[in-house]
Amino acid sequence: MSDSPQGGNLLHEERRFPPSPEFQRTAVGKPELYAAATKDRVGFWADQARGLLHWHTPFTQTLDWSNPPFARWFADGALNVAYNCLDRHVEAGLGNRVALHFEGEPGDSRAITYAELTTEVKKAANMLIAHGVKAGDRVIVYMPLIPEAVIAMLAVARLGAIHSVVFGGFSAESLRARIDDADASIVITADGGHRKGSVFALKPAVDQALADGKTNVRSVIVVKRGGNDVEWTEGLDVWWHDEIAAQSSGHTAEAFEAENPLFILYTSGTTGKPKGILHTSGGYLTQAAFTHKNIFDLHPESDVYWCTADVGWITGHSYVVYGPLANGATQVIYEGTPDTPHPGRWWEIIEKYRVSIFYTAPTAIRTFMKLGREIPQKFDLSSLRVLGSVGEPINPEAWMWYRDVIGGGTTPVVDTWWQTETGAIMISALPGITSTKPGSAQVPIPGISVDVVTEEGTPVGPDGSGLLVITEPWPSMLRGIWGDPERYQDTYWSKFGDRYFAGDGAHLDVDGDVWLLGRVDDVMNVSGHRLSTMEIESAIVAHPMTAEAAVVGAADETTGQAVVAFVILKSRFVGQLSDDEVSQQIRTWVGEQIGAIAKPRTVFVVSELPKTRSGKIMRRLLRDIAEGREIGDTTTLTDTTVVSTINTAVND
Repeated sequence: MSDSPQGGNLLHEERRFPPSPEFQRTAVGKPELYAAATKDRVGFWADQARGLLHWHTPFTQTLDWSNPPFARWFADGALNVAYNCLDRHVEAGLGNRVALHFEGEPGDSRAITYAELTTEVKKAANMLIAHGVKAGDRVIVYMPLIPEAVIAMLAVARLGAIHSVVFGGFSAESLRARIDDADASIVITADGGHRKGSVFALKPAVDQALADGKTNVRSVIVVKRGGNDVEWTEGLDVWWHDEIAAQSSGHTAEAFEAENPLFILYTSGTTGKPKGILHTSGGYLTQAAFTHKNIFDLHPESDVYWCTADVGWITGHSYVVYGPLANGATQVIYEGTPDTPHPGRWWEIIEKYRVSIFYTAPTAIRTFMKLGREIPQKFDLSSLRVLGSVGEPINPEAWMWYRDVIGGGTTPVVDTWWQTETGAIMISALPGITSTKPGSAQVPIPGISVDVVTEEGTPVGPDGSGLLVITEPWPSMLRGIWGDPERYQDTYWSKFGDRYFAGDGAHLDVDGDVWLLGRVDDVMNVSGHRLSTMEIESAIVAHPMTAEAAVVGAADETTGQAVVAFVILKSRFVGQLSDDEVSQQIRTWVGEQIGAIAKPRTVFVVSELPKTRSGKIMRRLLRDIAEGREIGDTTTLTDTTVVSTINTAVND
């Protein structure tokens, strides 16, 4: 991508926001972290592991990289992940600190202290023992975002077993594929959960997934949440509340080796056999705790933290369950959608709990931009002091809106880059050190080594574009693909051999800061010029009328590929101009911002974009529409009707 014309508003971003002197004075992350990591990267991670975690058996070996790409971190040490998230805080006198402020979509709420959460996890661990669960067994968790989902994950971890959380929006077929691949023996689910003002059923999908009787699942443990009627199979199905009531709250956490598997998480959007990303215990928990503490400037005695991710995604594993609880944080978890029962629900929750650290996705931010700043301005958001973004690159204009409207124009924004595979954040500003740039992920965190290289593997240097690689092993890295070590090597290591290739394109600016350009398959080749969808989308979103945009490359006889844009207008501009007038304005604007080569051939004005349940735009489906092809797999979409609506609009 080094021949990309980098003229656009994305990569010539001039705005800078240094940390305030007040923030710097009390910041958790200090410049010394970078100095220590640069001097001795491996020793730095050993210090973090010792300082942040409790080890039942201290480790003497930090990194074993004798069999790349299979890393072993802290391998001769032993710890218990759940003990690190629970018991040790209670033993330190913090049992009365609130661990979870749970807010249900219907308005019910519960505050659960560390002492109460520890007791619940011990009882749940005893319940799982009663169902025959032992170290190494796989347990599927298929639940809404309720406290029992967190309790279930920690109870599995406490026993040295392996959880595989399947997001509650996935179908029975997706669930069955994961049950089969992991060879799970237990499923923990709920009757249903609350979403968009009604109950969505979960148990029927489990019933359907197990209907043929050909799995090794021997128990389905069901939490009563939705109150919806469910079918019941005697000898298989049991109620969580009945089973828990019979259990003792006494359970001693046993230590497991640092490389004991902790969880398998299946990545969405893959074809064929599911891709189960495997993470282990010691290295994963070290980096999750380190990044959560330093990137979000966590002061656990005073902060209230809220990450809006579901536990079905890696963000919910690392920054709802393991990172925050290992650090003794107080956090909010919310079951429902941001717009139920009114479009200000998230801001209402921030006001209610005085949330000080908020971590969400660019998709959500752009949705709120579309609805208008009047909604958040009705609420007191003055408690916020750190804002985070995760999931995909954030456009500079969305970044600025987030800082100005949600953060009151002063709150630092940390844009974090990482993946299911990396386990924890890899590239991010540290809010007390970094002068932030709208739209840039910026710098690798201390102890992480990345580069941007050409297709041949040569570093592109400052002001160059190419492929993002990770050049040294890191503690929270995936340890493989479950049951398929060859696929792990082929997928991530075959391109550059000794470097992990993330599948993302990136640009290094003149300061050496990293700008993510999106997936490599989201790069277009127009008349021999490589253009980033991210760059063009950012230019379109910077137009005053635009709330959100998705850009794809569609086959074109003349230019090879042509730029096609799908644009959502801000609500106050809807109906003001004809679609042709909007199209003309957007095309002219992109030409001014980036250059004529990047002008969309076609601009479609739409009311929604097809998104996965984790909020990522499914550009592949938009490409199908733009090229007039049969639409591909839509099973991971939040709303499958969006595609047919867009298709109809495009073909009218």
